[in-house]
Amino acid sequence: MSQLVTGEAVVLQVRIARMPTRALACAIDVILQLVVLGVLISLLAGFLIGGEASEALAVALIFVVVLVVMVGYRLVMETLTRGRTLGKMVLGLKVVRDDGSSIRFRHALVRTLMWFFVDFAPWFAACPGIVASLMNKQGKRIGDMVSGTVVIRERHQPMASPPLFVPGHLVQWAQSLELSRLSDELANASREYLARYIELLPDARNALGDALAYRVGQVTAPAPPVPIVAPAYLSAVLAERRRRELTRLATARPALNTGPFGPPNPYAVAAAPAGPYGVPAAPAGPYGVPAAPAGPYGVPAGPFGPPSPYGVLPPTPAMPGAPGPFPAPAPAAPYRPVAVNPQGWAAPGSNESGQWF
Repeated sequence: MSQLVTGEAVVLQVRIARMPTRALACAIDVILQLVVLGVLISLLAGFLIGGEASEALAVALIFVVVLVVMVGYRLVMETLTRGRTLGKMVLGLKVVRDDGSSIRFRHALVRTLMWFFVDFAPWFAACPGIVASLMNKQGKRIGDMVSGTVVIRERHQPMASPPLFVPGHLVQWAQSLELSRLSDELANASREYLARYIELLPDARNALGDALAYRVGQVTAPAPPVPIVAPAYLSAVLAERRRRELTRLATARPALNTGPFGPPNPYAVAAAPAGPYGVPAAPAGPYGVPAAPAGPYGVPAGPFGPPSPYGVLPPTPAMPGAPGPFPAPAPAAPYRPVAVNPQGWAAPGSNESGQWF
């Protein structure tokens, strides 16, 4: 396994294709190219022999055909399929950039030209690409180094997760383990060892298991209370580690963002507006009277609410100018001036309007 760092600083775990696999894929492509090239040259030879073409024309046509088949095949295939040829498809290989993204036309062009003229050129004994691939830790040939690409394996046998368990008489010991110093790399190495336990030879299996158990025992405590074989010891440690991780993930809760740009809290209570003396004012009712605040156990009002425990309440009298069940009062009689006689007394009936003089 190797790591590729993307442009977003994300580390990808990929499996690099090594020289033997790449050589087999290249052999498949070369065989297909030679078949196509043989067919085209035979057709071209029949055309040249039948006609009266010059030798220079024949050499030029053959060179063009060879260049198109050997270079154009790889260039077109890797561009259209984003890094695959027929040989790579058969073996599950793919060409990607150093950041893990798909290649483009310029990458395919540089790789193909370097493959034909440098890496496997007959005048270089077809060895620069082989030597560079064997010496590079990612198996790159010169064309990959120049174009910034790498060949990875897309298809590989998935590693089955081994069944982890803790023996019944070691459950209490496993719960008391100190696992803070156990690194992910050592845990993954132990897990891979258990996954391939059956595939290993007995001698290698025992030696590797003892070595891993010793390394795990150096970073964990306490030691098992009874003698235990290496596979069972590693299985118990990994099972307890997985149980604690699952428990931690199950109890973790995302914290609310309480910053100024965070989402509103759905459980927050809105503050009442302050009154003239700094005291929170209660919301006003329909006639300016402060309404009683609705508590958490308030009875909902409306046509579908529960009946009032005090029976049917009398209707609220309508305000002047507002529609209601009672008619509006009649307007008052017009005002008439008071008639005064010469003696200073009001004439009878002159103050029927109710006005004082």
